Amino acid sequence: MKIGIFDSGIGGLSVLYEAMHLLPHEQFIYYADEKHVPYGEKTKEEIIGYVDEIIQFMIERDCKAIVIACNTATSAAVSIMRKKYHIPIIGMEPAVKKAVDLYGKQKVLVCATPITVKGKKMLDLVERVDKDHLVDLVALPKLVRFAEKQEFNSDEVLAYLKEALSKFDFKEYGSLVLGCTHFNYFKDSFHKLLPQVHLLDGNLGTINYLIKNIELEDLESSVEYYYSGQRVLGKELQRIECYLKRLEKMKDIGK
Repeated sequence: MKIGIFDSGIGGLSVLYEAMHLLPHEQFIYYADEKHVPYGEKTKEEIIGYVDEIIQFMIERDCKAIVIACNTATSAAVSIMRKKYHIPIIGMEPAVKKAVDLYGKQKVLVCATPITVKGKKMLDLVERVDKDHLVDLVALPKLVRFAEKQEFNSDEVLAYLKEALSKFDFKEYGSLVLGCTHFNYFKDSFHKLLPQVHLLDGNLGTINYLIKNIELEDLESSVEYYYSGQRVLGKELQRIECYLKRLEKMKDIGK
């Protein structure tokens, strides 16, 4: 049986990348909902509908567990989907607790999409772990569109980040949490602007939680890729490979 991983676009490839390294004998389906990216600009009701359709698609293809590799979709839909379906459905949780535990003597900045920043799931998480009121939140919606265009460290990206983060005094911050899987492609840009700040994401914790909830298999590793239900073949696989290569370059930046 396969493991399904999906996102609104190519951000969730960062979760797949982690999964392939930790689970080298599993088979995967990766689904990018390219027709509807970015989820962060959709309504909660729209996102719930997209997620439901994708989970049904995954179940029809013999997935034993499904990872919602999207913080926005997790925030909007994971609790509803867990009630509806009877297979493990693993959501994303931004690494806020990890940031507070490791670097909590300084402030923590969490970057995410607007829906994630404003969502009850995020606010409950911050309230639970932020006992000293050190966590700040900021929405960076344009980064998703930059990522989908493979525009990672251009002058436009740096200018956008400078403006969006200009109100924060980063001498006070010890860590920055990447609360959207698309943001992992921009670690070099974040590090260029904030060289003293540690960068964290929730990918490793997500896959470790997945491992606890599945029976491991000893299969020949493979990945099938889909864009909004259509199998990805030919030249488009080269685009995906470019994203995976960039993730390899980004993996140790900001640690």
